[in-house]
This record gives sequence, structure tokens and C-alpha cells, in this order.
Amino acid sequence: MKKIGKILLYLLIGICLLLVCAISLTVGWRPFLGPRARALNSQKFEVTPARLERGKYIADTAGCFGCHSPHDWKTHGGPVPPGQEGSGEIMPIENLPGLVVAPNLTPDVKTGAGAWSDDQLARAIREGIGHDGRALFPMMPYLRYRKMSDEDLASVVVYLRSLPPVQNPLPATEIIFPVKYLIRSVPEPLASPVPEPDRSDPAKWGEYLVTRSVCEECHTAQHRGEPVKDLNFGGGFPLSGPFGHVSSANITPDASGIGYYDEALFLQAMRTGYVKARPLNSIMPFREFKNFTDEDLKAIYAYLRTLKPVKHRVDNALPPTYCKICQYSHGGGDQN
Repeated sequence: MKKIGKILLYLLIGICLLLVCAISLTVGWRPFLGPRARALNSQKFEVTPARLERGKYIADTAGCFGCHSPHDWKTHGGPVPPGQEGSGEIMPIENLPGLVVAPNLTPDVKTGAGAWSDDQLARAIREGIGHDGRALFPMMPYLRYRKMSDEDLASVVVYLRSLPPVQNPLPATEIIFPVKYLIRSVPEPLASPVPEPDRSDPAKWGEYLVTRSVCEECHTAQHRGEPVKDLNFGGGFPLSGPFGHVSSANITPDASGIGYYDEALFLQAMRTGYVKARPLNSIMPFREFKNFTDEDLKAIYAYLRTLKPVKHRVDNALPPTYCKICQYSHGGGDQN
């Protein structure tokens, strides 16, 4: 009996070691331990007219209100009802892994961010840790926003504090198993300051704006949250909701993308939501991008022209067909 007991003990130890190795080499320990998160500090960003102006500009162009506000999807552009800016929204995208809620960012104490500290907001925006310490679902593009400069971040927080409080009770985000645990591996604390980007090179400045506006997130086909190899900015990602069904456009300079755009046409599309007479789907946030200055839109265009051309036809005017390149069905898919 003692011999059998020893064998069972060694077997149990072996299984435990294999389990430890398997977890270490696959999902890691963060799903069990919780996300990496730095300790909060007591910093309070100084309110200045320059920061209020800059913060409003960023919030109006970087997609903050695109997600954190309700929309009238029956109107071209999906405008936000007046007075509801920043008041939060249950995300209208279909096929998400659970209920995803963009919270109320106005200073309402009961239903918004009025009781959150400046650093709780800052940590959520760039590091993906909610005010309650949980890992945010990466639909909140903190992996992009972590490249936002310290001054731009301070300006955004200062501006959000200035919004009129809006009482808008919303349910809490509830992600399904196992995704709710797997996303704990994503957040990473910022360990060093993020300086202001160089504005002297339009294309470099445009890259910063494109990153902050999260263009690549939608305009790249993904499977299980991972971009399809060599399809960066090449479109094909399907989006469905009250705005209809659409696949994101190829915005690389290939002939199958927006190689035929000149600067004037690009500015027209961003300002109006139309490419000449063709309307863009309202999930494309031209309602925010129209707030960019001409200089910034031209910088974005300059950066997009430097992208590697991706041959991938996506045409939402055609019926969906299977595409062997992105492995989704979209208009023009059978032509790839």
C-alpha cells in the first residue's frame, strides 16, 4: 500500500508540474492573479484654458464620444443627441463576447465618473485598468491610447471633468467565460513618461493621429482579436449593429484600396461622410473626424500614403462573398 501511495503521490506531483508548465507556456498566470496594475497616485491635473481647448479637440476627434455616447443610428452619421455627449452607451456591435458597456464619463457622481480620481481616469485611458481595478475589455483601445502623450492625456482628463454631469444609469460590463479572465493578461503599466510627438514631419504626426484615432483597429481584419497577417489597414473586418452590416474598407494606397484618393477627396470623405455621391456607413466615425483641422487631416492622409499597399478588394456595394484572403464574407470577396 505504501508503494502505491508513493506512486500516486509522484503521479500527482507530475500532473501538477505539467499543469504549471502548460499554464506558463500558454495563457500565463494573469487570468488567475489579475491584471498588472500600478498603484494609483494622488495627482490632480491643473486646469488651464489651453488644456480645456486641447482636451475638447482630442475628445471630439479621437473617438471618445463615438463609444461613450448614445447615437441616432437612423440618421446618416449616427449623431449624438444634444446634451448626451460622454454619457455612455451599451455597445451596439453584434457578436461581442458578452455585454460591453462604455461607461458614463461625465462628472455625475451617481452614474458617471464624478467620484473617480484623475489618476483612475488616466490609468483607464492608457493602461486598461478600470476605476474598480478590473481589466477593461480591449474594445477600449488603451493599447493605442498608451502612446498618447502625457500632456494630451492631462488635457483629456481636464476636459472630461468640465462636461455637464448627465445622469444615465447603465449596467456593468459582463464578459463571458473564459474571455473575462483572458483579458486580464493584456494591461501593462506605463513605466516611463510619454513625450509630445514631433510635428515637424506631417507623415509622422499623421501616424500619431491615426494611432490615437484607432483607425487600424477597425480597418484590419481580425480573428479572435488578432490581426490577420499582412492585412494591416487592408479592411474586411465585419461590423453589424443598428447601423446595418458593413465590412471595413481597405485604406492602403493599393488600387484596391484608396490609391485613387487625392488629398481633396480624402478631406471631403472625412468632412461629409460621402465619397463623392457614395455614403459611408455611419459606424465610420466621420461625425468625429470632421472636427479635425485641415492640417491634421492632411497629416493623416500623408501617413496613409506611406502604408504598404495591400491588395484586398472590399466593396460594400456588392453582395457578400467568401474572401480567401481575410476569410470573411464581404462585397467583392470572390474577386480576391
